[in-house]
Amino acid sequence: MRIVDVCAFYTPHGGGVKTYIDRKLAAGTAAGHEIVVIAPGERDAVEERFPGARIVWLASPPLPFDRRYRYFHDEAALHGALDRVRPAMIEASSPWSSAAMVGRWQGSAPRALVMHADPLSAYAYRWFGGLASINMIDRGFARYWNHLRRLDAAYDLIVSASGNLTDRLRAGGVTRATTVPMGVEPGLFSPGFRDADLRAGLLRRCGLGPDATLLVGVGRYSAEKRWGMVIDAVHAAGTQRSIGLVLIGDGRGRRGLVARAAGSPHVVVGEAIRDRTTLARTMASADALVHGCEAETFCMVAAEARASALPLIVPDRGGAADHARGADDRRYRAADGASLRDTIVAFAGRQVATRVPDAPRTMDDHFDELFAAYADLRAPAVLAA
Repeated sequence: MRIVDVCAFYTPHGGGVKTYIDRKLAAGTAAGHEIVVIAPGERDAVEERFPGARIVWLASPPLPFDRRYRYFHDEAALHGALDRVRPAMIEASSPWSSAAMVGRWQGSAPRALVMHADPLSAYAYRWFGGLASINMIDRGFARYWNHLRRLDAAYDLIVSASGNLTDRLRAGGVTRATTVPMGVEPGLFSPGFRDADLRAGLLRRCGLGPDATLLVGVGRYSAEKRWGMVIDAVHAAGTQRSIGLVLIGDGRGRRGLVARAAGSPHVVVGEAIRDRTTLARTMASADALVHGCEAETFCMVAAEARASALPLIVPDRGGAADHARGADDRRYRAADGASLRDTIVAFAGRQVATRVPDAPRTMDDHFDELFAAYADLRAPAVLAA
């Protein structure tokens, strides 16, 4: 099956979508499919990754607010690319204008929209959540919900990686929404990486001894991740318990977070760890993962933490909440710093349970399920032919 992914968020600069797509190129080829990614690029080009997998770049302008990314601006050029590739199955990876463009393409291939973004949680709920309920915000953003319902009519399947997001989509009238959870990179994250010396060294960076509780947070330093709230909660919890926090990430918000953490020697705003094995060792050596973002569509870092047998402290909304199922896991009220503070205090004072990891769901499991769903969509057309 030739699967064409129209991926507006794919960029050579990295990010979660790039990690996902790169794995899909490999998994799809291994499963006998031909994977073609159409992405906005600096110029028109074709990049062959390996036999049966390639990226078709379409010349596109950069996004004004983040020039690492580009956006599809020429619908005719996009339709022309689809005509030339002749997909058996189409994916769109963004709920914005590119999804509408794909929906208007006149070809007969079944199409699926993969919700790699949850704009309402990332923006509207975050901006206005202190002023109005989610139901009121949804009513105020009726135009966006109408857009999603139009996409629902134009697509055969709407794929969400989070049951939380699927439930909200269905409640909003997106009838074709279904959950296909993602997973972790196979064979990497494991509690076997736990290293007492590494843990002690990280606590020393926080100015603390080995009897303290070590929290890690992993992700971009951007506003929707709410790292400022996490830092403030750890500051406050630290008046009652001995707690260190190590943040691992990058982004334009780093300078502000360093300034925000300056009031405590027990908070380290670190850089991203590019080596995946080193990241796996670091996560397995902590006492819990703390996460501030309620807008995750899956929350890969929480899945990686579960695979490492690392307890979770996560908001009660969004993709991260789906992973908090263990005895030591804790959920706090999303976007509520006081609730997070109290949850951290309670976690640090708990009696430690034996950490038993689940068999982790992998990205290959995800793609097996996704490709099977696509085969089911194509079956009526194949039978009719």
